[in-house]
Amino acid sequence: MCGIVGYIGNKQATEVLLEGLSRLEYRGYDSAGVAIFSDQHITVKKRAGRLANLAGVLEHSPMEGQMGIGHTRWATHGAPSDQNSHPHTNETEAIAVVHNGIIENYMDIKQWLQETHKIVFRSETDSEVIAHLIAHYYENDLKVAVQKATARLQGAYAIAVMSKDEPDRLIAVRKDSPLIVGKGENENFIASDIPAILKYTRDVYFLENGELVDLKREGVSIVDEFDRPVEREVFHVNWDLASAEKEGYPHFMLKEIEEQPAGVRETLNQRLTAEGNLNLEGLTMTEDDLAKVNQVVIVACGTAYHAGLIGKALIERYAKIPVTVDVASEFRYRDLFVDEHTLFIAVSQSGETLDTLAALREAKRRGARVLTICNVVGSSVARESDDVMYTWAGPEIAVASTKAFTTQLMAFQLMALRFAELRGSMAQEEIRTVIHELKKLPDQIQQVLTMKDEISNLANQHFHKDKVLFLGRGMDSDIALEGSLKLKEISYINSFAIAAGEMKHGTIALIEEGTLVICLATQKHVYEKTLSNMKEVKARGAYVVAIVQEDAEQVDDIADVVIRLPKTSSMLTPILSVLPMQLLAYYTSIERGNDVDKPRNLAKSVTVE
Repeated sequence: MCGIVGYIGNKQATEVLLEGLSRLEYRGYDSAGVAIFSDQHITVKKRAGRLANLAGVLEHSPMEGQMGIGHTRWATHGAPSDQNSHPHTNETEAIAVVHNGIIENYMDIKQWLQETHKIVFRSETDSEVIAHLIAHYYENDLKVAVQKATARLQGAYAIAVMSKDEPDRLIAVRKDSPLIVGKGENENFIASDIPAILKYTRDVYFLENGELVDLKREGVSIVDEFDRPVEREVFHVNWDLASAEKEGYPHFMLKEIEEQPAGVRETLNQRLTAEGNLNLEGLTMTEDDLAKVNQVVIVACGTAYHAGLIGKALIERYAKIPVTVDVASEFRYRDLFVDEHTLFIAVSQSGETLDTLAALREAKRRGARVLTICNVVGSSVARESDDVMYTWAGPEIAVASTKAFTTQLMAFQLMALRFAELRGSMAQEEIRTVIHELKKLPDQIQQVLTMKDEISNLANQHFHKDKVLFLGRGMDSDIALEGSLKLKEISYINSFAIAAGEMKHGTIALIEEGTLVICLATQKHVYEKTLSNMKEVKARGAYVVAIVQEDAEQVDDIADVVIRLPKTSSMLTPILSVLPMQLLAYYTSIERGNDVDKPRNLAKSVTVE
């Protein structure tokens, strides 16, 4: 969630830090700060609110220096405020620290520091204890002090530290929270994510759990948790900063919605041979490997969880393997039936979602084979998996995920077809037919996106509603969940989704005159039943918007508005049916005057539990 940037080199550090933090704003934050070494001391400036607040302070009171650390905070311990913002320092301001994550035993450490060493704390955060603890262990070697301090910390963290007594050195360490190192010429960087440093370097190191990096102008050295030197290959970033820019769009979310035809096409084309056959690079499972699997467990959070629900339907339909889907934050806390005969599939856009990463590790501990669907090359989830299917969505900046979701659905389509091929559960001709239909989807997505004006008008008419109901059956029910999530997370409307057949067991009591109901009816085998559910809510005064395939009949006599999608197989419709709901959420948020790309209380990459 929080963003970290660190710099040591020949440039003015303030400029580098502010540039980097601006590239991490998509992660979500409520305050920002920097610490700069200059004239033999450390100066800290930090402000609650947007990064612009901090930038304004620095414009009126510049800070010069060529080494520094910066941070954007997403509050977990203590309300958003100047005092609770990072960086934090010890009492003499000789040590400055920025931290992403949660220190679970901070209260014990805080009490010990207060009672034994009479330390006076200035914030409510868990992070401040790190600065005081490092200062306690500091004896003219910052690396050793950080190692001794982190040995006492429990929880998740990415930490960057500087000392006024070592003006040519930054130390950073990570555990269960992402951190990368950028390698330059006579300058080096640390950051939470690649976009923060891409303006300055394309060569990065990915830190593994427990690793510590010692940064100086002339180079970096990495050691593991046992202080053993680590040799790490440089990863060269092959995408440019322009792909993470708005490029004239008013919001990243709209840009990313518009990028879905390209993302879905690329995710498909990267997995097909010239002859149109499956070639799933990154998925190394053989026929014998799959024969040992007696269950698939899909684990994810939020939007990725909804992709997992569609993945379940596809794997069960195509490959005939039983699948369960679990929310990652709940997975570890129930009785698990996971062993060496389990295929565990993790789904994560960022590859750094802490709950998903923890679930993955538990599954591996129990002997499961781990396969990941992920959008970020070199991310923690990807590196710790046996197989990886990368999506080709490109950088996703808006907090509300759109193109990551549709590319995840495409990855599940291809994965399920490959499993069917290995198990012989589908004839080759049937597989080729599905692939033929998949190839049509990018153009069909583009066709749906031409409905923007129609959906914008719909949002203009209903943005004032205080509740919205989403209905569907089969996979439509799963996509209804995603539509509801999109609407609530950026418009703040109390929306909810339910399987249409369950409505009569209580939810129908909420329907009253004018209630907006979005009803998905793209699944042919339950189409008639879904029409009946539309009639039920319509009879109670609901305003019904139906999302159907283009050849759907009878629906015009029931619904107030009908959105028709290009005709495709029922198994492929989720990639199309989610699009009108993404647009509805976007335009509703605009009508309500919200910050679309940075919705309140939310973060893009959730790296705390």
